[in-house]
Amino acid sequence: MKTSRKRTPGTQSNAKVQFVFSTSKTKRYRFPTHENDLVVDRADSETSEVFVVVLEPGEAPPLHQHDDTEQVFYVMEGNGVLRIGGKRKPFPVRPGDVVRIPPKTPHTIRCKGKRALRYLAVDCFVGGRPAAEPTWDSHVKVLCRQQGWDWRRVKR
Repeated sequence: MKTSRKRTPGTQSNAKVQFVFSTSKTKRYRFPTHENDLVVDRADSETSEVFVVVLEPGEAPPLHQHDDTEQVFYVMEGNGVLRIGGKRKPFPVRPGDVVRIPPKTPHTIRCKGKRALRYLAVDCFVGGRPAAEPTWDSHVKVLCRQQGWDWRRVKR
């Protein structure tokens, strides 16, 4: 973990700011439909969060949209099909592809093939970190309530 003392002009802050995050030191969340390994919590950033998504063969998160977030995915391993938009147009995804999901756009991605689909996901918040869900855990608790999932089983 690489950190530096945060120095805001005109202040004497001693808060540490982290600049480098390891994808091997994450917090795991196992949803019924996929796994997220949290790399950068929204609480540690002003406008983003980062995680690695792992979809086992056949898995896909439910069709959903983010009204306050643009998402960018970098596919690291495996193959899948992205369905996006009102008509859910399919797009194949494979290692090396970058996917952009605009705010308010319905989408889902399904793992196709015999190996897991693994991608780095970067959420970029429109207007800054959501005040109603300022941490990843607070967001996951809302998601669990909406989907009928047990929060205690999701957080590992």
